[in-house]
Amino acid sequence: MAIPTEPIGSIPRPEYLLAGFADLAAGKIDLPALEELRNRAVQDTIDRFEAAGSPVVTDGEQAKPSFLTYPIAGLSTLAPDGAVVPFADGHTRQLPRLTAGPFRYSASADAYLRKALEFATRPVKQPVIAPSAISLIYPNDGLPDYPREQFLDDLVNESEADIRSCLEAGAASVQLDFTEGRLSLKLDPSQDLLRSFIDLNNRVLERFSDAERARIGVHTCPGGDQDSVHSLDVDYAELLPSLFALRAGTFYLQLASEPDRRRVLSIVKEHAREDQRVFVGVTDPIDPRVESAEEVRDRVLEAAEYIPPQRLGTCDDCGFSPFADDTSTSRDTAFAKVAARVEGTRLASEALGI
Repeated sequence: MAIPTEPIGSIPRPEYLLAGFADLAAGKIDLPALEELRNRAVQDTIDRFEAAGSPVVTDGEQAKPSFLTYPIAGLSTLAPDGAVVPFADGHTRQLPRLTAGPFRYSASADAYLRKALEFATRPVKQPVIAPSAISLIYPNDGLPDYPREQFLDDLVNESEADIRSCLEAGAASVQLDFTEGRLSLKLDPSQDLLRSFIDLNNRVLERFSDAERARIGVHTCPGGDQDSVHSLDVDYAELLPSLFALRAGTFYLQLASEPDRRRVLSIVKEHAREDQRVFVGVTDPIDPRVESAEEVRDRVLEAAEYIPPQRLGTCDDCGFSPFADDTSTSRDTAFAKVAARVEGTRLASEALGI
C-alpha cells in the first residue's frame, strides 16, 4: 500500500476486562488474575487489527486506565481535585493534582509495547502521553520546596525516558497524544498556554536525533470521549501553525469530523514542512455510522489535492476509547471502521496510481 495507514491507539475494552477492573477494585480478584484478562484482551485486539488488514497495529491501550493517566496511576503524591475538562455534552473528566515532589512516572509505556510485541506479526505503534498534558497536574499556586521549573525539568526527563524506552524496545513508531493542544486555545485564547505546551514538548523532542524523530509522531484532536468532544469549536487555524513547529516527523490530524475539511487542508498545505508526513483522519470514532471504503477513498483523494501523496497517510480521527470506562462505541464498530479505513486507503492508492 503506497499510502500508509495507522490506528491512533485505543479500542473499546471487552466486557470481561471492564468487569476485571471492577473486580480488582472490589477485592474480588488479584492482580495476576487481572493480568490474564489484560493479556487476553491485548491478543484479541491485535488479532482483530491484523484480520482487518491493518499494516500497523497497537495494543488498543487495553491495559491502560486511560491514555492520559497511565504514567501516574497509583502515585502517592496525587490528590483527586485537579483541573476539570468539560465536554460539549456536559460530562467532565478531572485530572489529579500533584501534592509534592520530586515527580516520577509510575509506569512506562514500553511495558505495554513489550506485551503487544509478543502477539503481533506486524509493526507495532506505541502511543504515549505528551508531557504538556501531564504538566497540567502541577497546581496553579505552586508547591513548597518544589518549584514549577524543577517539576518541568523532571517531567522532561520522564517523558524522554518513556519515549526512548519504546523506541529501544522495538516500536515501529511512537505517537505523542496532544489532545490538550486544541483545548489550550479554549482555556487561553491568547495562545500563551499553547506556546508553553509547544515549548515543553520540543524540550523533549530536541533530545532525539533526526533519525529518532522520524519515528516520533504527534496526534491532535478535539478530544473524543463518550461520543462527545471538548474543543471542536476551536478553529484549527489557531492551532496548526504552532503544531507544525513541533520537532516531530509525523502528524496525525483529526479531519473526518471537521465541517470544512478543505479549509483545514489548505492550512496544512501552508504550514506543514516538507520533511513532515501528515496522516489525516478519514474515519470518525464518535459517529456510530461505519464509513464505506468508497467514502474513505474520496476523503483520501481530497487530501491528496493538498498534501503530496508521498507525504500523506491516513488514520482514525482519534482513539475509540481513550478512557477505559468509555463504552459508547462497540469493539465491532471500531474494527469495522478500521477495515473501512484500510480498504479505502488502498482504493485511493490505486486511483492515484501509486
